[in-house]
Amino acid sequence: MFTFIDENGLHVDLRFDEGPFEVEPRHVLAIVKYKDKWLCTEHIRRGVEFPGGKQEEGETLMEAAIREVYEETQVKVTDAKWFAYYIVHDEVPFCKAVFTARVEAIEMFIGEFETVARHWLTEEELQEHPNLSFYMRDDGMKKMLQEVKTHVRQW
Repeated sequence: MFTFIDENGLHVDLRFDEGPFEVEPRHVLAIVKYKDKWLCTEHIRRGVEFPGGKQEEGETLMEAAIREVYEETQVKVTDAKWFAYYIVHDEVPFCKAVFTARVEAIEMFIGEFETVARHWLTEEELQEHPNLSFYMRDDGMKKMLQEVKTHVRQW
C-alpha cells in the first residue's frame, strides 16, 4: 500500500490489487495510452485530468470506466483491465477504481457539460502541464504513472 496526503490535506491509501475493500469503489478512473500519449480530458473547473466519474446504477465498475472515457473524450476503449484503487479518507470516505484500457476508435470531440477539451499528452507534457487537476499533481498519481510503466499492457 502507498499512503500519502493529497492537496486537500486528506489521507489517501493507494493499492495495486483488487481488494478486499475497506470502502466499496463507486468511482472510476481510466488510464489510456495511444501512440505514446496519454488520453486526458479538461474539466471546466478542475483542469486537465484522466477521464473518470461515478458508477451508475446497474453497471459494473469496468462498464462505468468505459462509459466515462467515451462521454468525456469521445474515445471508444476496449479491453479495460483493473489496475489499482485508492481510498480518500474524507468526512465520508470514497474509493475510486482505476483501470487501463486500449483505444478502439477516436471520434470527433464534442465538448459537453463539464468537459471542454480532449488532450493527447506525452509523459513530459503531462508532468509539466500548467492546468493539471489537483489529483493529477499528487503523489498518488505520480506513483500510478510509475507503476503503469511496469504493468503488463499492450497499448
